[in-house]
Amino acid sequence: MKNLWNPIDNAPLIVFRIFFGFLIAAESFGAILTGWVRKVLVQPEFTFSHIGFEWLQPLPGFGMYGYFSVMGTMGIAVMLGYKYRWSLGIFTLLWTGVYLMQKEAYNNHYYLLILVCIIMLFLPANRAVSIDAKQNPKIKTNYMPKFVLAVMITQMAIVYGFATIAKFYPDWLDGTFTRNLFQPHKNFPFFGAVFSSEWFPLFIAYSGILFDGLIIPALLWKKTRTIAFIASLIFHLFNAVTLQIGIFPFFALSFVVFFYPPEKIRKLFFRNQNPVPDTALNLKPAKPILLFFILFFTLQLVLPIRHWFIKGDVLWTEEGHRLSWRMMLRQRNGTITYRIVDKQTKEQWMYPHQSKVTFKQYSLLNKPDGIWQYAQRIKKEYEAQGKDISIFIDSRVSVNNKPYLMFVDPAVDFAQAKWNYFSHNNWIIRYDSQGNPIEK
Repeated sequence: MKNLWNPIDNAPLIVFRIFFGFLIAAESFGAILTGWVRKVLVQPEFTFSHIGFEWLQPLPGFGMYGYFSVMGTMGIAVMLGYKYRWSLGIFTLLWTGVYLMQKEAYNNHYYLLILVCIIMLFLPANRAVSIDAKQNPKIKTNYMPKFVLAVMITQMAIVYGFATIAKFYPDWLDGTFTRNLFQPHKNFPFFGAVFSSEWFPLFIAYSGILFDGLIIPALLWKKTRTIAFIASLIFHLFNAVTLQIGIFPFFALSFVVFFYPPEKIRKLFFRNQNPVPDTALNLKPAKPILLFFILFFTLQLVLPIRHWFIKGDVLWTEEGHRLSWRMMLRQRNGTITYRIVDKQTKEQWMYPHQSKVTFKQYSLLNKPDGIWQYAQRIKKEYEAQGKDISIFIDSRVSVNNKPYLMFVDPAVDFAQAKWNYFSHNNWIIRYDSQGNPIEK
């Protein structure tokens, strides 16, 4: 623990700050230019916020364009090291707001961005090659505690470690999911024939396990570091081209700077500078910061295993899926109808949800939180009309193109159903390995 506070060259942190600022700016401005903001936040009448944050909705009109423009500007400020903590703090709050106000376009790297933003707020990433250091030379320095490397490497080890564990399930191991994943790419120029071959899905499945499981140890070991970097470059660029998952491949690649000797990073990126940190410096351990990161990483170790303590297979129930690094593991399809019963008149009718949600929002109606949230929205709509109603749901779901099965109990009145935050919701029907319903 004492060695964590030894001073080392801060070049990796400075380079990462520049990459990070550029990438979050690209994510923000790119969301506007690609139409993501328009499709997800401007066009819909409402968004599916995370449960408990239903009050958090997009700004009206063109407000979200300004919102993302501010985020992009803050990203540029982080890259330049201008008012670093203020700029990063504002971006973190705004990005967290975007994350919480919608689940229609959920992606694991959105969550990772929040975590890394929190980490970077604690790190001295503006002490060199920054406007802050130029305006205030007193903060300028060429060293950082070794603790910085430990924090960054630990964060990525958690991401890749749990991503590896999550892949050990039948549909991944037999290539079912990867076959479904690349099926739409069978007409891809040049590689289409490869993508539709029998061996390719299994190759991707097992290379994915090997990559996620070995990349961190391979980068840490000097003898395999460069090979691991080349493999990482190929892996992430392939994903960037074929899967189109935004900045994540480049974001993941930027962490490589923390695995090479800091002096090498300095020579590569700052050739005109060759300062050597004063090894005689006695940096005092910052115990509050150390305690914070112990709790920070402990929480990240607990969240991905919580589904083991919830009834049912997370692949089916989705309970415990988010915040668990269960990345690119399944395809869900579903059909749903909401049957409304007026308690006073006993009149029944089907709610026209298809005309009230977007295509992306409809995909949330095969997940339990989306199903429940929309039922509560329907309930409030009729309450405003002075009607006391019951809501019964017929939901059928297919995972990885398997047969459709009834997902929720059709006898449950969802106008009265409660959401269980920490354990299994009994209105979700569970099945055994033969597809037979399991009694509650």
